[in-house]
Amino acid sequence: MFKDLFSLQGRVALVTGGSRGIGRMIAAGFLAQGAAKVYITARKAGPCEATAQELSGAYSGECIALPIDISTMAGIELLAAEIIKREARLDILVNNAGAAWGAPFDEFPESGWDKVMNLNLKTPFFLTKALAGPLRAAATADKPGKVINIASIDGIFVNPMETYSYAASKSGLIHLTRRMAARLIHDHIVVTAIAPGPFKSDMNKAARDNADEVSTRVPAGRIGTDEDMAGAAIYLASRAGDYVVGATLAVDGGIVYANPGIKGDGWD
Repeated sequence: MFKDLFSLQGRVALVTGGSRGIGRMIAAGFLAQGAAKVYITARKAGPCEATAQELSGAYSGECIALPIDISTMAGIELLAAEIIKREARLDILVNNAGAAWGAPFDEFPESGWDKVMNLNLKTPFFLTKALAGPLRAAATADKPGKVINIASIDGIFVNPMETYSYAASKSGLIHLTRRMAARLIHDHIVVTAIAPGPFKSDMNKAARDNADEVSTRVPAGRIGTDEDMAGAAIYLASRAGDYVVGATLAVDGGIVYANPGIKGDGWD
């Protein structure tokens, strides 16, 4: 009954923003659990192709680079076309690509609002819509397709940093996850989200460069590891997570529930 509960054997996945940070952690985790192919995207071709080559060499499955900027509708449509050209079925979509912007309230620019909202909130919706065909083709009642949106704990509680569009986009993504889940479950596609806390990444320079100091403000006493993030994504992507519909999983060492309204630096 419980054999291969967390296996991703033979599945095909797409992880946006997969060349580094949280996206790379998830891509590696999927390959470690037997995924046949994991496509990764990034704006910069060099790092995207280097990560794909490295992960392909480390695991039996194949990691394939698709360096495309998906912050625009043209980029979204190009990525969807590339996936559809290569795959009739897509088992897993991870909407991870994101951006952040910080500025004082009185100086916050429209460019900082639009850039973040477009990539963090608009792109996950329209990319999922563009890939609905191959997602539906792969999905069955016994083996549903999966869409995992990468939100943030900043979408759950108020971070004192003045990252207005980032907080709004991630809160919006959490609710969008619920709305999409309610619709797509009828197509046997399960939509969920992960809200990371502090993990080492280029976006979270505090956790990357000052892990010991950041850890003092985490109830678990440490920042997140690759295994923590990959484990959460594998759970949601595998048979183990088939009955988890519309939920957002906080992977944060206890920050949100121990310290609502915590004061300090940004977490992810």
